[in-house]
Amino acid sequence: MDEREKLRKFRELDDAFAQALRELEKPSSRLDIPTGPPVRSLAELEAEEQQQRQQAFETRLQSLMKEYAQPRESVADLLRTLHTLGHIA
Repeated sequence: MDEREKLRKFRELDDAFAQALRELEKPSSRLDIPTGPPVRSLAELEAEEQQQRQQAFETRLQSLMKEYAQPRESVADLLRTLHTLGHIA
């Protein structure tokens, strides 16, 4: 999710919260506060995105391993070497 989308969602949430506060301040109000789906935290969204990126990477890696007939051990050694040399985080 890009920064604009995060900002837009934050503004929507902020507007809804402000409206709810205004409703609570009205003495004759029936508390007609709209409810919607639960709001997920930014940390949850980022964790979900990270998991999706990891799954996409693993899928692509397995596809390449199959295409080039490379065993797991060989690929694991290559990844360890690249990590040791600082080419991957």
